[in-house]
This record gives sequence, C-alpha cells and structure tokens, in this order.
Amino acid sequence: MRPQYFIIVAAGSGRRFGSELPKQFCLLEGKPVLMHTVSRLHEAIPEAKIMIVLHPDYEEYWAGVCSDMGFTIPHTVVHGGATRSDSVRNALKQIHTEDNSFVYVHDGARPLTSRDTIQNVAEALQSGHKAAVPAIQPTDSMRELCGNKSIPVDRSKYLAVQTPQGFDSNILMQAYNADDAATDDASLVQNIFPDIDIAIVPGSPYNIKITNPMDIAIAESILRQTLNE
Repeated sequence: MRPQYFIIVAAGSGRRFGSELPKQFCLLEGKPVLMHTVSRLHEAIPEAKIMIVLHPDYEEYWAGVCSDMGFTIPHTVVHGGATRSDSVRNALKQIHTEDNSFVYVHDGARPLTSRDTIQNVAEALQSGHKAAVPAIQPTDSMRELCGNKSIPVDRSKYLAVQTPQGFDSNILMQAYNADDAATDDASLVQNIFPDIDIAIVPGSPYNIKITNPMDIAIAESILRQTLNE
C-alpha cells in the first residue's frame, strides 16, 4: 500500500464567520468542528498520516484544547500561509516526493464527511486514477450571469464539488509548484495537466461546509440524525 496523507486546511481567521473564534474551533455537539473533521478522516483511513494546517496564532490554542479534551488522534501541525494555496503548499513540503503517496486535501470546516465519501475517493486512486473528487448534483434551479442579465441553465450538467479531494502526490506537487489561480485543488491540477483523468465519485448532501453561524445548527441536526440511524 502506498503511503497516504490527509492535509486538513484550517488556517482561516474566521472574520467572515463573525464569531470570536474561527469556525473550525467553534463547538459542534460539545467538540470543536475541527475535532469532528479529524476523527472522521482517521476513522475512514486509520493508517493515513494527518497534517493540520493552522494559523500560527492558533497553534497553542489548538494544543490546549486537545489536551483539555483528551484528543489523542496523532497529527502534525503545519503553519498556514497567506492564501489557501500557500497553506496546502506548506503542507506538501512535509511530504517526500519519493514517497509516491496518495494525498487527500480536505476543508477543516467540513466535519460531517462520511466514511463512504472518503473511501470512494481512496478507491478511485487505488484503481489507477491520478485524481479523484467527490461531488453531488445541485438540487436548486440555477442561472448563469451574462453581463447585467441572467439565463437559466440545465442543472443536470453541473456538479457541486466537495472535499476530500485525492491525488497522486507527484501530480499535486507539480501543480502547486506551477500555479496559484484556482478555487479548489482539482481545478489547479487540471490547469496544469488539462488531460488528467479526474475521477468523479459520489459525495454526500450531508458533507456541508461550515460557512455561516447557522450552519452549526444545521450540522448538529445532521449529526444527531446520522448517529440515530
């Protein structure tokens, strides 16, 4: 089995979230969002090494929370950069190219990722794909902005992309060494390797990203529901 790594991007300052703490540290059912995220990934692939990218100002805070709550899942902390791309790049520097590994990049604020979603991505890489992305079809009607007007579009032609996104480590490293302009890792990789085979695997409507304060309440509802199933 090739070595596997999770890079959890959690270096945001939380200004848009509007709370005293960044969203990844806000409590969800009594534990920080980030703890749920780490636990989900570890449960799905226990042998994978976990790297959490944090803003340096919160490294000590996170260590204290882990100590207070007895959180012992092994992980290393990497300092975040000025942008998300910089943060991922900092984590990639901790991985040796010769490892020939699989790397999964995940949003720290996605605490409800299912085992199935994570393993779908892993199985796509193991079957020979160089990249794999979980996605779901949108359920809302959609329109495309065209200047100061908008037109309806066929939503069946679109996908809502989620994380974790998985990659052959060499491909991901080359992409991050060459480009910054992308909103997610798979897009950045495809900018550099237009013909790359990116597998699209089933995501989950429960795999929400905590963005607004009300998302905490939504996540708590989902968590209670899934625990009782």
